[in-house]
Amino acid sequence: MPASAQARPLRAHRLSALNGTVAVPGDKSISHRALILGALALGETRITGLLEAEDVLNTAEAVRAFGARAIRVGKGSWHVHGTGVGGWNEPDDVLDFGNSGTGSRLMMGAMATTSVSAVFTGDASLRKRPMGRVLDPLKLFGAQYQGRAGGLMPVTLTGAAQPICVEHKVTVASAQVKSAMLLAALNAPGRSRIAQTTLTRDHTERMLTAFGAEISVEALADGGEVISLMGEAELKGVAVDVPRDPSSAAFPMVAGLIVPGSEVTLSGVLLNPRRTGLIETLLEMGAKIDIVNARGSGGEKIGDLVVHASSLKGVEVPPGRAPAMIDEYPVLAVAAAFAEGPTVMRGLEELRVKESDRLAAIIAGLRAAGIAVEELPDGMVVEGRGGDGVPGGGLVTTHMDHRIAMSFLTMGLASRLPMSVDDVSMVATSFPEFEELMRHLGAHFEAVEG
Repeated sequence: MPASAQARPLRAHRLSALNGTVAVPGDKSISHRALILGALALGETRITGLLEAEDVLNTAEAVRAFGARAIRVGKGSWHVHGTGVGGWNEPDDVLDFGNSGTGSRLMMGAMATTSVSAVFTGDASLRKRPMGRVLDPLKLFGAQYQGRAGGLMPVTLTGAAQPICVEHKVTVASAQVKSAMLLAALNAPGRSRIAQTTLTRDHTERMLTAFGAEISVEALADGGEVISLMGEAELKGVAVDVPRDPSSAAFPMVAGLIVPGSEVTLSGVLLNPRRTGLIETLLEMGAKIDIVNARGSGGEKIGDLVVHASSLKGVEVPPGRAPAMIDEYPVLAVAAAFAEGPTVMRGLEELRVKESDRLAAIIAGLRAAGIAVEELPDGMVVEGRGGDGVPGGGLVTTHMDHRIAMSFLTMGLASRLPMSVDDVSMVATSFPEFEELMRHLGAHFEAVEG
């Protein structure tokens, strides 16, 4: 169903300080993959810390539709009984992924080499997002699809009756495209090789290894890599402990930096090197962020982040860092507004095809708050106003984008005048505890009357 049945505007007010220790929800990327690989494995996969937000719950419904058993046994605790690779059945009904590009695209890959057909759809936002970038590479395995122009949903995907292994170079910096192809390769006889010129999130590769796939990664001289995967794989169920989502942690982290007098601790956050681009950038801007109690969990590094209010300065963010923090640019732009001097961000073409044209939405939101922004062909330059210099007072159009909503509510906690967003109902797709968690730290939100 659509993420926003009825709009719920919200306003954030300036604070004197944020303080406390909180745990953000489980990582969304890993939650999707745990359910999907559990559904492709033989035996039982036991998941703890699963993000129980709408996006992930839609993926759980989808794996059930293909014949796997996904059972909730407690908060964040799930048992998945898979069918084995190639063992999925044809769904009886249309698969509705709501707002989730990750869930829908990964599920397309996972079924593309099994001889079944399925209809994929989503909410109004997801139906505008390009699916051809995933579906066209899946045709190399022998899959076929029909959809609206550009591969827009609703899409009918028919898996290959006689799949073949492939060699393919991914031309967009997208972990979703790469991961969909790796999942398709699981049921294609022989060894598939997927190359990428820009390094993207490697959760799929790490989790495939844990589930028993024969997979290897070779670094290339140009900075890219080639991932080799042997098909007709036999995956076996494992235990997956989902770490805390760094993309969700970004909001209380930036809030702790920009609200004077704050000290915020975020526990058990995923510190995968391909997900820490925001932390690296904020440290370069002068942020006081300490990583303590670093430890391992399920092949991933995690740690606690202690965040102190900081005086930030503008920087030039390396374009090559974009894949490691693509979801965090909205809230980075908020941090940049409170920095001294300009912050230059390039390499952001991927933001044009997120839940909204996220780059345009960020720029419009900043301007609504009184911040000067120069739009670039592949990014933007944010003219920072310093710690007490952001006027605020604007109303931001979210375009059904949860990260736009949360980012500008974060801004309102430190701007001179309150910031309002036109809708927060879609925040439940990724971070249903956002308001409660931020209020626990001291945030002041209020409903906006129509």
